[in-house]
Parts: sequence; C-alpha cells; structure tokens
Amino acid sequence: MALTAGIVGLPNVGKSTLFNAITQAGAEAANYPFCTIDPNVGIVEVPDERLNKLTELVHPKKTVPTTFEFTDIAGIVKGASKGEGLGNKFLSHIRQVDAICEVVRCFEDENVTHVAGKVDPISDIETINLELILADMETVEKRISRVEKLAKQKDKESVAEFEVLSMLRDGFEAEKPARAVEFTEEQLKIAKGLNLLTIKPVLYVANVSEDDVADPSANEYVQKVRDFATADQAEVIVVCAKIEEEIAELEGEEKAMFLQELGIKESGLDQLIRAAYSLLGLATYFTAGVQEVRAWTFRKGMKAPQCAAIIHTDFERGFIRAETVSYEDLLAGGSMVAAREAGKVRLEGKDYVVKDGDVMHFRFNV
Repeated sequence: MALTAGIVGLPNVGKSTLFNAITQAGAEAANYPFCTIDPNVGIVEVPDERLNKLTELVHPKKTVPTTFEFTDIAGIVKGASKGEGLGNKFLSHIRQVDAICEVVRCFEDENVTHVAGKVDPISDIETINLELILADMETVEKRISRVEKLAKQKDKESVAEFEVLSMLRDGFEAEKPARAVEFTEEQLKIAKGLNLLTIKPVLYVANVSEDDVADPSANEYVQKVRDFATADQAEVIVVCAKIEEEIAELEGEEKAMFLQELGIKESGLDQLIRAAYSLLGLATYFTAGVQEVRAWTFRKGMKAPQCAAIIHTDFERGFIRAETVSYEDLLAGGSMVAAREAGKVRLEGKDYVVKDGDVMHFRFNV
C-alpha cells in the first residue's frame, strides 16, 4: 500500500520537529522559514498491540509490523498559491500525498518566531486552507474553460463534469474546501479525478507545550482547533513535538516509565500514526506461523484475492481459498487448533471482504 500522509503547516509550528520524532530521520529543524525545502519521506511502524499478543501466542522466529509513510513538506505562507515563498514547491509536493496532517501551533514561546507575529491557530488553519482553495480554484477555472463548450453541445460526460466543476467553483467562492461540497457518488468520482488539493482527507495536529501534554483540554488554542475540526468533520490529535522527539529515542520499559511520569497512557505519535492510517481507509490483517507473525496493510473493502496479492501476486493468480479466523476468536481460543475445534476458523472464497484483524492463511495453486 504505497499511500502517504503529508505533514503541512506554517513555518515554525513544530512540523519538522514532529517529523523527526515520527521517523527519527533527522530532518533539519531550525528557527526560520523554509528549512525543509525538499520533502522528506520517512517510513514508520504502525503501532498495534494485536501484533504483540499474536507473537506471545505463536512464539514465531520473527515479528514484522506493517508500515506507513509520512512526507514532511515545505512550510507554506500567505500567497503560496501565487508562488510566494516556496509556494510552487509546496503545492506540487502536497499534490503527491494522499492525506494531509496539518500541524497547528498551540503554544506560546517568545524564542520561536511566529511567521504572522502572534499565535492564532484558527488564522493559521484558514491561511493554509485558503491557499489550497485558491490553487484548486485555478485548476477548476482552467478545466471549466475546456469543458463548457462540449457541455453546451450536450456531450453527456462533459455535462456531468461541468455540473461538478460549477459546484466546486461555488464552494471555493464561499471558501469551502472540495471535501465539504455535497456530491452524489457519481459526482464524487468526477471530483476525485481532478486531483484537487482540498478533496484530500485531513486531520489537525495541535502542537502544545510540555506543560499542556497531560491536560490539553485546558489549552484554549486546542479547544478552538477542536471546534474548527468538528465543523470540518476532521479529527484532532494533540502532541508536544519536543517531547515526542525524546520519547522516540526510548523503548520498552523506559518509554512506559517516561509516559507515566508525563501522566499520559500513549504517545501522541502513536495516536497520529493510527489516525493517519485510518484516515486513508487502511486496515490490517495478519499472518501467523512459527516462521513469522506479520501485519499487512490493505484498503478497507478489498477482497481476499486482492489481499493475498499484497504478499505475492502468485497468491492472487492461483487463489483457492483463505483460511480465516478473527483476531478476537484466535486469542480467546488460545491457539489455531483450539479455534478450529471451536468452529471459529472459516474457509473464505474469492468474494470474501477482508476485515480488520483477520488472521489469514492463503491456499493457492499456480
């Protein structure tokens, strides 16, 4: 699943610090705009307690988590849609990602310059969103000029596309992103084919100070972001990028103790990775044997042969059936043998829609 979430934000909101924590990739983080000029790409493991439980159950020679890709994109400024700052680079890089994680500054720090001179998370969000809308408006206007003539000639496809383009233009004029325009299923397919920036799913990442990690609800900026996100039907993940950098260097008990000292159960990064994974409509199935226990990423709605192809194309080509048990049933049984005796292991065919948490063994013949 080569899908990626882009980390965007105004300069100096903690975007690159967060990326460093996510991937431990050491992307340059400095107190001035545009320090991340080319997009940095990092692969992260998707945290999943189920994988640990399966490992305890099966005792394999190795355990392999599934992974997810984040891209750190150059900071955006007002006027980016007209090429201001690194606007053109920003827009081309964001066009290549599948979802947007918008980092918003929710902390005061006189030592870290704010590009607008004051901390105002809603203004920051609106600046970014407006630049994306303006860039999309340009795309739609160009397309309308091509399609309108054919639509007037009653070309069926052009009539349908012109209607979608007109709805998008009206939405953009009202400063609404494409994802907020109400389409039918067929219209949505047309809109998605335009590769618009504002149709991409988004989640907001509220970056707070060390003092606010244990109780982010006390931070008035976070509450404002949550209210905005609710209207945008988006999720908010609260992190302290500085602390996440420290956590990223710890493992096992040391990490657990540090989180306990902070008064939090789970790192913000683990929450962010899972939220971005879910935002893209991704889910996980498992294979579990003595050689390895492994997590595999698939798109929700995929059928068994397509999921088999993720392991190897031969598995799909020669697919016979999939021996399947839910994670919960396997755990409750204590072993594959016990789950089978309890009638919980099923033989699924080509039309089976794989579910998150399925433990599968594919039978094939090539």
